[in-house]
Amino acid sequence: MAYDDHYVPVMLNCRGRLCLIVGGGTVAERKAVTLLNAGAVVHIVSPLLRSEKLQRLESEKTFRWTKRKYQSDDLIGAFMVHAATDDSKLNLQIAEDADRLGILVNVASNGEAGTFINPTVLRRGRLTLAVSTSGAGPMAAREIRDELEDQFGPEYEDYLDFLYRMRSMIREEVESADARRRLLHKAYRMDMLGEIRRGGYEPWSADKIKQWIANNQEE
Repeated sequence: MAYDDHYVPVMLNCRGRLCLIVGGGTVAERKAVTLLNAGAVVHIVSPLLRSEKLQRLESEKTFRWTKRKYQSDDLIGAFMVHAATDDSKLNLQIAEDADRLGILVNVASNGEAGTFINPTVLRRGRLTLAVSTSGAGPMAAREIRDELEDQFGPEYEDYLDFLYRMRSMIREEVESADARRRLLHKAYRMDMLGEIRRGGYEPWSADKIKQWIANNQEE
């Protein structure tokens, strides 16, 4: 059955960017923690911080808190905004204000009113798996994520760290693009994931990676 899916999956770089959250409850808490972990500069506008975690983070000066109701000027300079209040009319007003300024906006109470929605996410180090049902069923998305959690275990953290270090070293040590491509294919074909799962893996040193590169450059 065909359906109109108007969402485009992207991975946004929020490091150092100003991200506004309007609201101070549990939804705002989730948004804030995600953005702070991504290195964003977080500004929360809300008369109260009802979340204990937000209160603690604010006391540690982890984000900026403006203790009052939302004003349209709060959007100035923001990269994105999360409308996360318990007032659906206010959330829609924030969305309209953001849309006029061309600012990305997520509306917690009505996903389709914003310009983006947040998928449910599973992280394993460098691996990020995002699941979305395009707003049809958040609970179903969480169930799918839970199934993926069993399939993609913590071993993927070491595995992707290995691939990252291998790829970085190959790019540093090898000038030829064709040679780099051949070495990367060889690295991907190694059963490193299986070795990690069997418990016999020890992280490779830079010298060991360089030696592997030297031994495998010749065809």
